[in-house]
Amino acid sequence: MGGSRLATVRVLAVVAVAFGLVYITWRWTGTVAWEAWWIAVPLVLAETYSLGETVLFALTTWNARRRPPAPPAPDGLTVDVFVTTYNEPLELVLRTAVAARDMTYPHETWILDDGARPELERAAARLGVGYITRGPEWEGRPRYAKAGNVNNALFRTTGDLVAILDADQVPEARFLDRVLGYFTDEEVAFVQTPQHFWNVTRKDPLGSSAELFYGPIQQGKDGWGAAFFCGSNAVLRREALMALGLTRFTRTAGGRMRKALRAGRSRMQDLLGELAVREPAAMPVAEEALAAIRRAEDGFRHGEVLSEITYTLRADFSRALLAHPDLPDDVVPELDAVLEAVDVARTDQALTIHPLDTSSITEDMATAMHLHAMGWTSVYHHEVLVRGLAPEDVGTMLSQRLRWASGSMQVFFADNPLTVSGLTLAQRLMYLATMTSYLSGFAALAYLAAPVLFLTAGVFPLHADPALFFLHFVPFFVACQLLFQVAGHGARGLWRGQQMSFALFPTWIAATLSGAAAVFLRRHLTFSVTSKTKQSTGSGFRHVRVQLLTGALLLAAAAIGVQRALAGDASDAATALSLVWVGVDLALLGVVVGAARYQGPGDAVVDPHPAPPEVAAALSTGPAAGSAADSNDAATVRVLEN
Repeated sequence: MGGSRLATVRVLAVVAVAFGLVYITWRWTGTVAWEAWWIAVPLVLAETYSLGETVLFALTTWNARRRPPAPPAPDGLTVDVFVTTYNEPLELVLRTAVAARDMTYPHETWILDDGARPELERAAARLGVGYITRGPEWEGRPRYAKAGNVNNALFRTTGDLVAILDADQVPEARFLDRVLGYFTDEEVAFVQTPQHFWNVTRKDPLGSSAELFYGPIQQGKDGWGAAFFCGSNAVLRREALMALGLTRFTRTAGGRMRKALRAGRSRMQDLLGELAVREPAAMPVAEEALAAIRRAEDGFRHGEVLSEITYTLRADFSRALLAHPDLPDDVVPELDAVLEAVDVARTDQALTIHPLDTSSITEDMATAMHLHAMGWTSVYHHEVLVRGLAPEDVGTMLSQRLRWASGSMQVFFADNPLTVSGLTLAQRLMYLATMTSYLSGFAALAYLAAPVLFLTAGVFPLHADPALFFLHFVPFFVACQLLFQVAGHGARGLWRGQQMSFALFPTWIAATLSGAAAVFLRRHLTFSVTSKTKQSTGSGFRHVRVQLLTGALLLAAAAIGVQRALAGDASDAATALSLVWVGVDLALLGVVVGAARYQGPGDAVVDPHPAPPEVAAALSTGPAAGSAADSNDAATVRVLEN
């Protein structure tokens, strides 16, 4: 964002927030219809929420950062490029892998196949690309979807930096050269580049283009030191990820040890009381064990290494048992149970340390937030260097949006940025802005219900002369739209983005409830891989039936409202205001009609990255000439099974 546009954005931000404060103060102090509080209060709360989102957007764009060109990529860095996949078409995965392999900066390319497909392993070998899948130690244990896949690979590779690409995200040959220069700053944890989709038409009926986010919003977050890691098209510093994983493990292990020692002390005290009654001769063992636990607690309070505490406690217990060999049968199992609980390094998971956050299905946001909390910095490099695929049917699009939103709300409820130690105030607000955006589903309910209730039942949620209402509301609304348009100047799909933000209210509500259930009710959130091919075979309208029914209800309410006004049963001014309100709601909801009818781009766009002939050859049956299957040079192929 240039200097003159940034100055204009700042002026508009001040104006929009000022008008908003005037409007919302007027609404709360003199217009709420308290006799109909059950709709009047939700409506004014929704408007207050919308003002809050305006403030957060204004704050984000206030500091939009226009970075100078990146420094040249330094020589000597070791880089592992991960192409993550689960069940995507093999040709799609290999096309990305070949493009990644052929990037100009020296590196190693690995396919991380969570589907463990032998045919993909063979094809990777023929193309000279590394292949990693999970080993038997993962069987029956939590897998953590993409985060687990990447974490598994992090412990099987050694590069200084790690580039992560989704299976459909085809990089340019210069991708690494353009971003590695940022890592000369040793505090940079990751560099994120935009996600760009080549199969989206200019009309973008599914709202897949994210040029506002991968533009002024990411640039604004970058300006506040909070550029997001978005899961793909990014390069991360291995040291930062490993430090995060170790810090998180130490923190959680410390908490588990504290609880285990406290529980063990209580357990030994109970055992001592029982032995005093039935086996006084065995009491010295329990007394020595209790003393050992107290020493361990003292060591924990003084910051001793957890493994040393466990080792010392085990040795103390062993000495006590050797000194008193003749014990009742139930004493040794009690001591073993205490030791097992205190040994926090023991785990039922395949990996003890998880560099990428596994607590949420949006592992990218959670990981970035905790890296920032540790003091690492990030970079948003505003240049399209990777091109991928967006959903081509409304069902897949909604599934993708639901996953994003559910994971974000899971983090919101479990690890709210306002409570995460180490984040700056600006970083807290940048993360909060993204998470709270999904609460708009509940605000949309109020905006939809209010005009319907007046037009059908005469219940109006505010007391105000229409002219006075417009005098307060219109300046706020116009200033917000101007801020949005100027901040997103040059970005496509601004209106479509506003429509989608409103029209997907059932998805946002479901996501919020799912995120809350995952945290408070321990419900499992499923990570669904976004399909890279069109999935819907029937009408897409079934996926948006709630929006269609809502639109029909608005139209019916409008008809009833007109009849009531003509009959003199409703105020003409209030009816006119409600009809305008219905018109705006319908304009926003109308986006789902085009989304439901969308059948993919067809011939409107051309694939800029057709698979090279060597991909077809690698997928053919039988060993390819010169492939790893025929070669004695095993160094050209690396297949790692954890």
